[in-house]
Order: sequence, then C-alpha cells, then structure tokens
Amino acid sequence: MTRRTRRSHPDHRAGHRTARVGELIRRIIAESMEQIDDDRLAMVSVTGVDVDRDLHRAVVWFTSLGDTEEGDADIAEAFEEHAGHLRRAVGDQARLRRTPKLVFRPDTVLRSAERIEKLLDGTADSENC
Repeated sequence: MTRRTRRSHPDHRAGHRTARVGELIRRIIAESMEQIDDDRLAMVSVTGVDVDRDLHRAVVWFTSLGDTEEGDADIAEAFEEHAGHLRRAVGDQARLRRTPKLVFRPDTVLRSAERIEKLLDGTADSENC
C-alpha cells in the first residue's frame, strides 16, 4: 500500500499568503486612520487590500458614505497625503521583509450594486403595471 502525499501548488499557497497580508494591512490602515485628523477621511471605510505576490505594491480599496466620484478624488488625495504615515504604520506593525507601496482606489462595487438594484426595482415596478 502506498502512502498518499498531499501536494499543493506554490501559487495556491502564495494566494493565501497575499490574502492574509492584505487583511492584516487593511486592519492596520483602518486603525491608523482613526488617529489621522483629516475631515476628508472621516466617513471612509477601507473595504479591502490586494497585495502583489512579491509584496511591492498593495492596492487599498475604500468607500465612503458620500460615495460620489468628486468625493472619491478628494479622499484619494487625502490618502496620498497620508500615505507615508500609513505605510510607516504598516511597516512597524506587520513585520514584513518589505513594506509595500500603498496605492488607493475607490471601491465602486457597492455603488454599482446599488445602481443595478435600482434598475431591477424599476423593471419590477413596470412589470406590475
């Protein structure tokens, strides 16, 4: 009888690692944002972080209650101004060999979902007539 060995693909493990690192960075940034005194970041949530396999770059996805494209630009500008502080916080707390460069992008998934829901509600209303 032969013994079965479990083999996992290296990319599979790397995906789990980058997901764990992304979640760690998300938590650190969310906690660090509480200490930043900038009104543009007052009602902002970090929804996720996508980290490259080599940890050179991390895309930080954010959303806000205002959720307008003009507001997103102001928030992205605020994040860019505070990127050094946030990256330092990640470097101090994450214990990574390399601290990734932080890139900030608005998370438009919620906005798109709301738009689709409104369209579907409009379709349902017109079918009921």
